[in-house]
Amino acid sequence: MDWDWVAAVSVFALAMAGTPGPNNMMVTASGANHGFRRTLPLISGITIGVAVIMLVVAGAGSPLVADPRARAVVKWAGVLYLLWLAWRIGNTSPNTAGATDPASHPLTLAQGALFQLVNPKLWAMVAGAVAVYGGAAEKGNPFGIAAVFAILFGIATFASTAAWTLVGVGTARFIRSERAMRLFNWTLAALLVLSLAPVLVE
Repeated sequence: MDWDWVAAVSVFALAMAGTPGPNNMMVTASGANHGFRRTLPLISGITIGVAVIMLVVAGAGSPLVADPRARAVVKWAGVLYLLWLAWRIGNTSPNTAGATDPASHPLTLAQGALFQLVNPKLWAMVAGAVAVYGGAAEKGNPFGIAAVFAILFGIATFASTAAWTLVGVGTARFIRSERAMRLFNWTLAALLVLSLAPVLVE
């Protein structure tokens, strides 16, 4: 195992997973409205989704992210899904464990995992990781390298989404009214939409 390579991939994974993006905006809103414990399934789903996609793509090689038609499908599916998520975040009501409105419940593990299939930031991250660091597969077992990719990106994703959830939990302590919480939710929804800008101009 090349530990310099592991360190480099770890830094890249933390930098990509820790910066603002769809996953982090989702968990921040969930943490603010539902608390850390009720957001854990979403955090876990995001982590699983990222790790599985990284495992498959790193193991199969870059052709999966090189096809322009495949990238276009992922791009526009992601745009539509993110717009729906933004609407849902904006309409979330805080602390509604017994509510029947689906928009008032935290996203589930399955939703967090499946979203990664159309998460444009994740696919950009995967493409970058495979292009820059995937050459190590030529010097060793490609499936072993893919497993290391999946583990490192899974750890980075769990750590960053947990941290952003705590940001949401901490912010909620300073929000004293439902009106202010709704304003906070719509602000996060707007930031989620703004995160589409790099995808739309590429």
